[in-house]
Amino acid sequence: MIFLRHPRPDVAPGICYGRLDLGPGPGAGAEIAAALAATPRARAVLTSPATRCRGLAEALAARDGVAAVTEPELMELDFGAWEGRAWEAIDRAASDPWAADPWRVAPPGGESFAALHARVAAVLARAPEGAVFVTHAGPIRAARMILTGAGFETVFAEPIPYAVPLTFAHEKSPVHG
Repeated sequence: MIFLRHPRPDVAPGICYGRLDLGPGPGAGAEIAAALAATPRARAVLTSPATRCRGLAEALAARDGVAAVTEPELMELDFGAWEGRAWEAIDRAASDPWAADPWRVAPPGGESFAALHARVAAVLARAPEGAVFVTHAGPIRAARMILTGAGFETVFAEPIPYAVPLTFAHEKSPVHG
């Protein structure tokens, strides 16, 4: 399975965004062209409904003669009341408990990473063979956890690049003897 994060969005540095529907930034055209050149042919394109994902998904789908299918489960983590706010302006009394346990703790009015993980697992279970996913960093990390067995700390240790194809496959279970 191939996953691409959307092109760099049009947002100031330091802003909390997940479900905030941002458009693509000024370099999106070049990022999409590079992604098209680097991404193998798709048998299906599944995309987050977010505007910042749609352009890349539609370009891939058009190139490969398939439809871009919108999957709401591929939306980014819902940061609730923090959406659109500067991280530095968010009260540490609220953000510290979330930062200490994002798997179980949700931002006010948002969702936990466990909830995002469950959404992604549902879409992966029904995804067709040869699918390319255009989504966000959070769902890509969850997919890596699901498909490879990588742990939470491992998938958050590296940044997820914008508009670069990443491939994850199911790891075989170790044989115990």
